[in-house]
Amino acid sequence: MSRQSVWAPKVLALIKGGNAAAAIAQIKVAPTVKDLQDLRKLLTSARLMQAHPNVDAATSDMIAALSAPRLHRSP
Repeated sequence: MSRQSVWAPKVLALIKGGNAAAAIAQIKVAPTVKDLQDLRKLLTSARLMQAHPNVDAATSDMIAALSAPRLHRSP
């Protein structure tokens, strides 16, 4: 069994704390697409997606970048 990643809740805490710039920096080095999708779910449930459109754009861009088959991130 795989463990639940704690990356998304930690980035959410950065956003809730008002440090969106640090959150965007973390989003740009996100480990997996699943982590980004989990973060988007948490942002939507906390109703923070509309309050932080730059975080919304960063997550969308990184999901697209990591989903592309020509890009590969080493483990």
